[in-house]
Amino acid sequence: MGIALRDQIKSIVADHLDQGGIALGQCLTAVGWVGGTLPERYEEDGMIELPMADVAGGGFVVGAALMQKRPMYIIRYQGFNWYNCISILNYACKSKEMWGIPCPMFVRGIAMEGSIGPVAGSSHHSLYYRMPGIKIYSPMTPLEYKQCYRDFMNDDDVYYISEHRGAFGNTEELLDIEYDKPDFVLFPISITRFSAVEASKELYKRGIKVSVYHQRIIKPLTVSANAIKALNYCGKGLVTDDDYVDGIASSIAHKLMLKAPSSMINCIGLENKSSGFAKHLDNIPPCKNKIINKIQSQIV
Repeated sequence: MGIALRDQIKSIVADHLDQGGIALGQCLTAVGWVGGTLPERYEEDGMIELPMADVAGGGFVVGAALMQKRPMYIIRYQGFNWYNCISILNYACKSKEMWGIPCPMFVRGIAMEGSIGPVAGSSHHSLYYRMPGIKIYSPMTPLEYKQCYRDFMNDDDVYYISEHRGAFGNTEELLDIEYDKPDFVLFPISITRFSAVEASKELYKRGIKVSVYHQRIIKPLTVSANAIKALNYCGKGLVTDDDYVDGIASSIAHKLMLKAPSSMINCIGLENKSSGFAKHLDNIPPCKNKIINKIQSQIV
């Protein structure tokens, strides 16, 4: 068994600090060390605890990035981006284009679901998606995370890394599932990638061939030639996400239909409702069965 994603992230953060970088966020050194993804380091080691003033935190990180400290900014719940992303989107992402001054930073937004209320839960990568000057990755495996960090260190842009706690224990790589003549094509994002693989395997047992093309790099969107070929063959696709569909999922579906004009591509994600603090009020990403039902409804 290989290294778990949480341990890969922990190792990368430790190396980043050892190389003179810094990591900033709230409650970093609290019990659990952010899901076990941080080394046990403190302020003298470059692990900087920010005050519980979410709007100000992004500004501190922008300042560090302008000083070329290549900060890692750790946002424990992606929903907190509603407060944290103001300075990032309106200054850091525009600085290189407008003034020729790069402001590179590695923003870790961590998603989870389950009785944590209407603000904190789920992914909110669509908040960043529409703005220029940013790259968005959603690594769910150890090697994917290692590659996105390597890309960041060889670049001078703002990187938003859409993580999910549900993947922290994952030790396996997620490979595309390809069929020469598929009946359907899936384009899953973030934690829904695991459910998409399960759905594809289950439907294969029922005689339905579903190709799966994992969306690791969301912006700029990378779609393989094989994926477009598969779409052109079967004409049916589905984008799955753990954000609301009126964002990245709908945008990707539109872009895919432009590349494969004869195709019909739908999307599913969070339901259009706010979650609560009890299990029966949860709003969770589409599971295997929901994906299967959606596919079967589209195959006539």
